[in-house]
Amino acid sequence: MQKDKIVVFGSFVVDLTSWAGHLPVAGETVKGSMFKMGPGGKGSNQAVAVHRAGGDVTMVTKVGDDVFGRVALDFYKNEGMNTDYIFIDKKTGTGSALIMVDENTGQNQILVVSGACDKITPEEVDSTESLIDEAKIVLLQLEINMDAIERVINMAHAKGKTIVLNTAPAQKLPDSLLQKVDIVTPNEIEAGALCDMTVENEQDARKAAQILLDKGVRNVVITLGKNGVFVMTPEKHELIPAKKVKAVDTTGAGDAFNGGFVTALAEGKDIFEAARFGNIVGALSVTKIGTAPAMPYRDEIDSFVQ
Repeated sequence: MQKDKIVVFGSFVVDLTSWAGHLPVAGETVKGSMFKMGPGGKGSNQAVAVHRAGGDVTMVTKVGDDVFGRVALDFYKNEGMNTDYIFIDKKTGTGSALIMVDENTGQNQILVVSGACDKITPEEVDSTESLIDEAKIVLLQLEINMDAIERVINMAHAKGKTIVLNTAPAQKLPDSLLQKVDIVTPNEIEAGALCDMTVENEQDARKAAQILLDKGVRNVVITLGKNGVFVMTPEKHELIPAKKVKAVDTTGAGDAFNGGFVTALAEGKDIFEAARFGNIVGALSVTKIGTAPAMPYRDEIDSFVQ
């Protein structure tokens, strides 16, 4: 099977997750039922999703010289993932994410402090040039410092790599950056932020996708939760239905989708087939508790397909 190399350039944070009967409103204290600490960060979660789905992936991130940083290194080693490009910051601590999950609905609220992975230097980016040379696909998100993101995109674009940008967390981006991106993968909130509109359904997604194509993005994939995934290229568009599963924790579902999506692209699938594969990976991830630990393995994915 074709298996092109993938580089995931992004965040690692430690997830501090609590579950309760409902999510607190402003000023409310809620008694929780369970707490877990584990590896997280959008970049890291997506890299783990690729690795478990059978992709050839190298993660690039930065952690502090602290207990949380060792959580990253220990986890990657246990997973059998390459740790050659995990940079260590002697001054800034490893990032963290405070996550609250409604145990009845699986919905969540997340507050991320990026920490060390928000301080990736130009020299560290440049040291990954040989790694990017070997890769076919470069996957990024928006949880690390923007100057590093821009530098990676410029390098990968100059080398003709396929650049996939998961535009999360939501923020506006300059058209000059979007024009170098092959595929953007926002969810409905992130698509709305990019396009100054509200995205709630297929019609909204189609309008937002066209705006992004007009800005210069080559292809658009908008994840719509239970409503599926809207994929638009210059030639074609399609709403791919969501897979129905019993969700126990939706944290990290978008990361699972992105990891599955680029894995399928690296195996030679077209963007629509890749989105279907990503849909399955995302669906399976919500049937388990956690983010990176909930990412499904290839045999689980193949069993679900069959």
